[in-house]
Amino acid sequence: MSEDKRIILSVTQLTGEIKRVLENSFPRLWVQGEISNLTVHSSGHLYFSLKDAGSQVRCVMFRSYAQNMMLMPQDGMQVVVQGDVTVFDRAGQYQLSVQQLQVAGYGELAQAFERLKKKLADEGLFDQEFKKELPAYPKTIGIVTSPTGAAIRDMVKVARRRWPGIELILCPVPVQGIGAAQKIARAVDDLNEYQKIDLIIVGRGGGSAEDLWAFNEEILARAIFHSNIPVISAVGHEVDFTISDLVADLRAPTPSAAAEMAVPDVREVQSNLIDSARRIASSMNDLLDEAGSRLKSIQRSYGLNRLQDMLSQKSQQLDWAGTSLNNKINDRLSSYTNRLQGQAIALKALDPKNTLKRGYSICRDQNGRVVVSAKALDKGKLITAEFHTGKAQMTVEETIP
Repeated sequence: MSEDKRIILSVTQLTGEIKRVLENSFPRLWVQGEISNLTVHSSGHLYFSLKDAGSQVRCVMFRSYAQNMMLMPQDGMQVVVQGDVTVFDRAGQYQLSVQQLQVAGYGELAQAFERLKKKLADEGLFDQEFKKELPAYPKTIGIVTSPTGAAIRDMVKVARRRWPGIELILCPVPVQGIGAAQKIARAVDDLNEYQKIDLIIVGRGGGSAEDLWAFNEEILARAIFHSNIPVISAVGHEVDFTISDLVADLRAPTPSAAAEMAVPDVREVQSNLIDSARRIASSMNDLLDEAGSRLKSIQRSYGLNRLQDMLSQKSQQLDWAGTSLNNKINDRLSSYTNRLQGQAIALKALDPKNTLKRGYSICRDQNGRVVVSAKALDKGKLITAEFHTGKAQMTVEETIP
């Protein structure tokens, strides 16, 4: 062939022709294989290889598709992907541009769960010796969950019904999808840095295994384990069980149950205070009766016709008995007083006036009723705000839901 009749293509032209042929020859298709060499780029794109026993193909999943996944794939996981055959021009390499990625059956999820569970168990993250005791009377609880789900509404309702003086701090996070585990873990770390939190609840409502997968990721498990603040894990329903449940200091079957475990019941505390006061009074009466009986017994033991040495001996016994009785009474009084003071302090925290001291106020309408929702107010209505010191009357100009 003469030089004039040769068709010479540039590398770019050749690659373009190959790209055109490949992309026009293959419709969007499904491919199954094992993930390897997974890389998450700072842009949010995923790069990985899909392989089987004989071959492998490079894959890219752009951020716009990756952010819709319920869980982050891992090396070694069997998956099914849907995508288009494309050519990466600069490398002259064909690849799959993936739009969907699904785990190839729940068996893969179960295996991934068991692998991480064994790894963390071998490191001792589930050991009872590392479990922290929950505070009996917490003042402030940090809640890490979605700000819009039913879980947060249930926890707030239950906690404030049982312990009205409790302060709740919400750390809003996504509870499913790519990056959710990292954001939940960061929220746990942030609450530890705040240093005014007595207890942390991490949780969400129920869902599928993929929906709950963020709570099975290693980064969150380690954040919970390293927390200096006790953590309650409340994920899904009673039948759901996650890695977070295993590493947390306490596992609650539901978010509502977590709120019940986190705070005491104010009615039970009040009842215990009354019972303690009654027991103290009863014990004091018993001690006084016992003292009177012993004194009478000692007095009757003296005989007027006894010798002087017998009288001296009995007098010494009486002194000893009086001293011993006085010590017992003082010890018993001190014990009951300390218990009563501790419970009185807990009850004092429920006093609305103490809440007002922290900068809150109580709003009442013209009939003196407490206003608990902006929906109960109309424009132009007169309301009274009660502060720690004094009151103020205000006119409603606008209500914001």
